[in-house]
Amino acid sequence: MSKQPHLSRRQFLGQASCAAVGSTALFSTLLNLRMASTAAAQTPLPGGTDYRAMVCLFLAGGADSFNFLAPSGTDEYNEYANVRADLALPQNELLPLNIATPIGKQLGVHPGMSELRDLFNDGNLAWVANVGTLIEPTTLSQYQNDLVNLPLGLYSHADQIKQWQTSVPQSGDAIGWGGRTADLLHSLNDNDRISMNISVAGSNVWQNGNNTFQYAIGSDGSQGLDTYDYWWGGYPARGAAVDSQMDIEYQNLFQKTFAHSTKNALEAHQEFSAATEGIELTTVFPETYLGAQLQMVARTIAAHSALGMRRQTFFVQFGGWDHHDEVLGNMADMAPVISQAVGAFYAAMEEINEQNNVTLFTASDFGRTLTSNGEGSDHAWGGNHFVCGGAVNGANIYGVYPDLYAGNPLDTGRGRLIPSTSVDEYFGELALWFGVSPSDLSTVLPNVGNFYTPGAIGPLGMMG
Repeated sequence: MSKQPHLSRRQFLGQASCAAVGSTALFSTLLNLRMASTAAAQTPLPGGTDYRAMVCLFLAGGADSFNFLAPSGTDEYNEYANVRADLALPQNELLPLNIATPIGKQLGVHPGMSELRDLFNDGNLAWVANVGTLIEPTTLSQYQNDLVNLPLGLYSHADQIKQWQTSVPQSGDAIGWGGRTADLLHSLNDNDRISMNISVAGSNVWQNGNNTFQYAIGSDGSQGLDTYDYWWGGYPARGAAVDSQMDIEYQNLFQKTFAHSTKNALEAHQEFSAATEGIELTTVFPETYLGAQLQMVARTIAAHSALGMRRQTFFVQFGGWDHHDEVLGNMADMAPVISQAVGAFYAAMEEINEQNNVTLFTASDFGRTLTSNGEGSDHAWGGNHFVCGGAVNGANIYGVYPDLYAGNPLDTGRGRLIPSTSVDEYFGELALWFGVSPSDLSTVLPNVGNFYTPGAIGPLGMMG
């Protein structure tokens, strides 16, 4: 009898994409199961029973973040108003920030972001200014004279989305920094059936590891196999038929692996659902798509002990930010959606007493041009992002908030600003807080050594 060929996990998952499994939701779950063989950390893992979670809020489309965080003092506002022209927010509508450590500028947030303003002024939120993808520190002269390595596909949606999520701008690799973090730390969790990486917004690169994948759920929880749970109650024969197919001892390696993974997926779905469905929060979330996603994240965090989790990452997404026209009107509608949902999420973390253990941060494709195209703004580079949580050294601006006059030393043209802070510095802070050791940081963020020498203090100092 011929020997069955060895089929790696990745080969199996690739071939399984061509198989009919009867349910898109279940197949997503199959892809997101924990890998059987996983990487070990290079240094000892944190001991104890502590819990930590990172929540990535991705603003798909490239948010015009210099209207999230804008100058409000007279001199700096005049620069901003001159370069932004018809895209400038009125000075008297900006919500002022009480910045704990003065930066030589007064800043305010979009008038639709009062919850974020309050979180900042209360010390539970910080802004990271002019952050973006970089391979190495870059000056305008180096950029103009082709003397520096630049991110691939700069200003491209597809390339920059991937690079923000991998933190490797020189490569098309699809392994995310959240996935690399999970490769190192997943063994802190007691549960081998459910990934530490949970997405409420479908597939993403950030949570893809070499040995770990995301566990995809919906805003109302784990989806499971279409009709399996439903028909089990009304027609036991249907559920029994599915079970019987999974219990067969197949000779073919593909069939055997597929049946085993399907059974594990259903068991994971049932376990996840049992742990989260009983969670009742009194915090009222806004009735928006983002609000529903963050509410599900909050419920899952509340169930982390029942699920056997000490470390979790979550991915949520709010798209529609490619505003080549109607910037002011679109942002007036969309900025409050972020602010209200994040405000409710932080309140929920306080309700379950996890506010110091959970950090939410934003990411986006890129920033946008400071100058107007006559109707909106176009693709650019550096932008502003916020980090929220009780562990954040809040009420501060991290990185350098740039001068915004046309032709400033970071302006590559039309107000496309070279980032003054790299994503490696931004994400390095989060990874170290999450439990990645300084010696392992370059495994998670391969370029971090170009911007920071790992030590006791993080690259920016924003995490307590």
